[in-house]
Amino acid sequence: MKFLPLVLLFSACCTVCSAQTDESTAVINVIKQLFDGMRANDSVRIKAISHPEAQLRTTLIDREGKPRMVSESFSRFISSVGKPAPKMLDERIWSYDVRIDQNLATVWTEYTFYLGDQMSHCGVNAFQLMKTLEGWKIIGITDTRRKDNCITSAPDSQKEIATAIDAWHQAAAKADEDKFFGAMSADGVFLGTDASERWLREAMRKDMQKAFDKDSAWDFKAKNRNIAVSADGRYAWWDELLDTWMGVCRGSGVLERSGKEWKIKQYNLALMVPNDKIKKVMKLIK
Repeated sequence: MKFLPLVLLFSACCTVCSAQTDESTAVINVIKQLFDGMRANDSVRIKAISHPEAQLRTTLIDREGKPRMVSESFSRFISSVGKPAPKMLDERIWSYDVRIDQNLATVWTEYTFYLGDQMSHCGVNAFQLMKTLEGWKIIGITDTRRKDNCITSAPDSQKEIATAIDAWHQAAAKADEDKFFGAMSADGVFLGTDASERWLREAMRKDMQKAFDKDSAWDFKAKNRNIAVSADGRYAWWDELLDTWMGVCRGSGVLERSGKEWKIKQYNLALMVPNDKIKKVMKLIK
């Protein structure tokens, strides 16, 4: 009798997760329709997914270094899109960070804007959408605009992450203190094999100073690595087997994307104990 409520609870949780995923997909499809409409100069398509009271704003830093906000009527924007243009209005979206509560959605998207084949600028769009009786409608967009550090091709997150982790291990092998600790976020945590070894980044830097004063702090060789990336592209987690001076260990961690870089938020180093030897090890550590 005690098992049934747990089954019902699990079923309910799965239903909520599924519904949330479906809503996120619906929200993203609305945003995609906006940019498809821009490319096709189809104002009717854009109007169909826009709320009558929608607002359009841009925040920027002007040439004098002062913050400014520029507002534009969304209806005027729709009208301008519907006019024939000499070059296609091509806004390329690189990521979607969707947050939903009841009938409100906010979406943070990185973009690069092209006029035809020529890059114009890049930045971030902050969308707000409302779910009406007719479905999700855009109620506001605020964007930033810049010309530096623009993404020009779809990021290969798996490759970027693998390269970042390899460079981090290599920094330890070469005792490159700045690169090793620079790869971790300021609040990054390193969990060692001893129960007492839980370091925040700067505490670890201090405790490991003697190791990094040598030619090599330690040299771990990674193999059999698995990487996963969150749907919004902001976080990743991985596990790997390592050849170390302690034998085979497992490392696992979490990363957060910061601009174009990935920063390690947590790393956990664990010894691998074969099942047939676990009782002997348990006796040793008692």
